[in-house]
Amino acid sequence: MSVLQRNPDIVWRHEKRREAQVLQELEEGGNVEEHGTVILLISGMMHQLNLLGGMIWALCDGTRTETQIVDQLLEEFDVEREVLATDVSEFVADLLQREWLNHG
Repeated sequence: MSVLQRNPDIVWRHEKRREAQVLQELEEGGNVEEHGTVILLISGMMHQLNLLGGMIWALCDGTRTETQIVDQLLEEFDVEREVLATDVSEFVADLLQREWLNHG
């Protein structure tokens, strides 16, 4: 399996303070699916990625396969591997289709 790499034409920013707030809310049992932690600037448009999407995006640095990304995220989240692998696979497939990611 090949490594995943972000499209180098996409400008992005990791909102660390916002991520800390989202992680705190998650620990308190809150629903954080709609809270953005990474901002992408693509063709003059701004897109936000939620916590999991932002973590996946950051890990797509051209050094990891999808399986390795799942392995890394399993260290952060208490979830079944199969559930996380499905979420990662669906997210990556969407970003590949949009050409925001590619296989390195």
